[in-house]
Amino acid sequence: MKSSWFAFILAVLSTELLTSRCSTIKSPRFRGRVQQERKNIRPNIILVLTDDQDVELGSLQVMNKTRRIMENGGASFINAFVTTPMCCPSRSSMLTGKYVHNHNIYTNNENCSSPSWQATHEPRTFAVYLNNTGYRTAFFGKYLNEYNGSYIPPGWREWVGLVKNSRFYNYTISRNGNKEKHGFDYAKDYFTDLITNESINYFRMSKRIYPHRPIMMVISHAAPHGPEDSAPQFSELYPNASQHITPSYNYAPNMDKHWIMQYTGPMLPIHMEFTNVLQRKRLQTLMSVDDSMERLYQMLAEMGELENTYIIYTADHGYHIGQFGLVKGKSMPYDFDIRVPFFIRGPSVEPGSVVPQIVLNIDLAPTILDIAGLDTPPDMDGKSVLKLLDLERPGNRFRTNKKTKIWRDTFLVERGKFLRKKDEPNKTTQQSNQLPKYERVKELCQQAKYQTACEQPGQKWQCTEDASGKLRIHKCKVPSDILAIRKRTRSIHSRGYSAKDKDCNCGDTDYRNSRTQRKNQRQFLRNPNAQKYKPRFVHTRQTRSLSVEFEGEIYDINLEEEELQVLKTKSITKRHNDKNEEEAEETDGGPGDTMVADSTDAVAQPSSVRVTHKCFILPNDTIHCERELYQSARAWKDHKAYIDKEIEALQDKIKNLREVRGHLKRRKPDECDCSKQSYYNKEKGVKVQEKLKSHLHPFKEAAQEVDGKLQLFKENRRRKKERKGKRRQKKGDECSLPGLTCFTHDNNHWQTAPFWNLGSFCACTSSNNNTYWCLRTVNDTHNFLFCEFATGFLEYFDMNTDPYQLTNTVHTVERGILNQLHIQLMELRSCQGYKQCNPRPKGLETGNKDGGSYDPHRGQLWDGWEG
Repeated sequence: MKSSWFAFILAVLSTELLTSRCSTIKSPRFRGRVQQERKNIRPNIILVLTDDQDVELGSLQVMNKTRRIMENGGASFINAFVTTPMCCPSRSSMLTGKYVHNHNIYTNNENCSSPSWQATHEPRTFAVYLNNTGYRTAFFGKYLNEYNGSYIPPGWREWVGLVKNSRFYNYTISRNGNKEKHGFDYAKDYFTDLITNESINYFRMSKRIYPHRPIMMVISHAAPHGPEDSAPQFSELYPNASQHITPSYNYAPNMDKHWIMQYTGPMLPIHMEFTNVLQRKRLQTLMSVDDSMERLYQMLAEMGELENTYIIYTADHGYHIGQFGLVKGKSMPYDFDIRVPFFIRGPSVEPGSVVPQIVLNIDLAPTILDIAGLDTPPDMDGKSVLKLLDLERPGNRFRTNKKTKIWRDTFLVERGKFLRKKDEPNKTTQQSNQLPKYERVKELCQQAKYQTACEQPGQKWQCTEDASGKLRIHKCKVPSDILAIRKRTRSIHSRGYSAKDKDCNCGDTDYRNSRTQRKNQRQFLRNPNAQKYKPRFVHTRQTRSLSVEFEGEIYDINLEEEELQVLKTKSITKRHNDKNEEEAEETDGGPGDTMVADSTDAVAQPSSVRVTHKCFILPNDTIHCERELYQSARAWKDHKAYIDKEIEALQDKIKNLREVRGHLKRRKPDECDCSKQSYYNKEKGVKVQEKLKSHLHPFKEAAQEVDGKLQLFKENRRRKKERKGKRRQKKGDECSLPGLTCFTHDNNHWQTAPFWNLGSFCACTSSNNNTYWCLRTVNDTHNFLFCEFATGFLEYFDMNTDPYQLTNTVHTVERGILNQLHIQLMELRSCQGYKQCNPRPKGLETGNKDGGSYDPHRGQLWDGWEG
């Protein structure tokens, strides 16, 4: 008995010893971990996002509650930026952790929330990863500008998303897939308060039902984005707001900056007054966000979840109001548009700490994954910022030799679509092949089509070896009899159709008249005395009857009665085939059964347009619906809801059709139209071009192809400009100017106090050529912005001496340094993944004040700039 007890105790001790040894051996920093003992105490995560909130214009100065909670109680990141200062591209980067050139959402328009985004990138947002590991995920507020509310994005268990762009009243939300319209009642509909209430209620409910499940929530506010409608209790605040008047305010024109800055002159008095009112209304909308942060903080404290919750506060990009003469907007590469507020509060975050390192919007997704205990996927371009906070985690608790933190000091700012680079064909060919001529000839002669002595069908060139042993390329000389045979063979094949033949085939062209005959024919057609064809008989008889479909049946309406009165009935006879006529006589009481149509019936009148199954548009442009829609409120409501759904479905279909149309335009095959008068000239030109191409040296063929593509690109661009001009002329839009992004403002724009009563005006905020790629560097010694625009224009600002970017000093930077900056910029423009997109800071060149953290590349200087 004693021996059995002794054996049992020995087995238990050995098991405990083995368990403790295994837990000691297993590294707590094992990659891809969600530790078993910590899975039920993982922290909650709350991301609070604002829309268009600036740092440079002092918007945080009025948010005292937010600053007390986040700045005093957490860490402040004083060098927080976005990589693209536009709403939808920046928000897409936040969700995916990728630069714009990797998720391809370049603008706020059609490609925003597009089918390609939904299929490729939306399934890889941070919400999907957290949802798969047990987090209860929830989204409240504005999602993407073109989100239509027809679906719930993957990864979100609770979804209250705003349909389309920011609004405070009269908006539609998608509540877990069901659309819900809101009106103009502050107590029920004010957007900031609504998403605050929804998020707090969801957090309480989740913790009550699932007390051990962590929560990840996103609260995405519309403030301070337009239309800047504040809550009633804040509508009289800040009458003298002037934080937006910085040294760059109304600093215009700027002839040393890119095109839109040169075009924009000083603001008019009405523009300056508008900026003052705009700043005041923006600050008023932020007061509701300030109250929201306080309510969120108090809820966490009451539930005992404050010490186990990370709160992140930031914005999608900055804003400018009057800077450089631009009345309002974003999308510029300067600090007032790319700097954003960024705070983190949570477990082990030192209250009141300040982090000077650069953090970006692409760092949000990796940071949220790191808080949840997940590793950063290799396709994300950002990095987790937790390592900058010195958090006490199991991974570094026992490390005594901590290394110095290595972090990026340079990042990419990009805006706009990638344009086709229009290089000269000679330069393109020279850059694409740098081998000496004899090496190129040697490489070309290795191809089989040049090795035979002009024996292959269609061979134009052959390689020969001269007396000195050098390879030469010579043109084949074919006897005349062989040429005649080939010519006959080509003429035979041209009459038939072959899948391999891509040329136009309009049949035998022997019927075509000679040039003299065509000239005489043109003279005959131009002769005014020539007798023109006049038809003898013209069909002028009026229509006697009209067939109309109503409720699945077809009726004949007799139109021969003259000038019927409105209240007089019409005789409508039901039309059937022979078999149905007999059945109708038996069941309906004979062939004389007729249907009476009055002025309120649903049967469409002649020449009317059937819009829905119950409504028509009459010839006099009035709308006529069934009688029940005017008598029954429920029928009216159901039919209106049906029309709303039809409109949304058609809008989605139009969006998809536009994408398909764009795809087909890019993949258009070669085609011809034999009916066009200019076809023969085109055919002749094509044949001449092919003939010339066949006589070209192989080295020059590539250059000619590039030149042809360039000409096609220029022609398509010219036609697109003409179409835009015609549309603008047709609309009578005086504010919209070619190549500019403009807006109009009038007395009806703001629906809440304070109102605007100084009349309408027009202002332009950006331009179509405002596409750029910039390097932004911040470190201990350097603080600069270097930009390359799509037009070839360059800008360089040293923020150590010019913090408001007033003067472009690119002409003072040495050519070699500009070349190195360009090389580093090109590398970041094509980077993929956090390993490529976060290069380690390089050693700075000693004694150089104009440089930066660039790579010390050597080689030929890049000379592709203009201006």
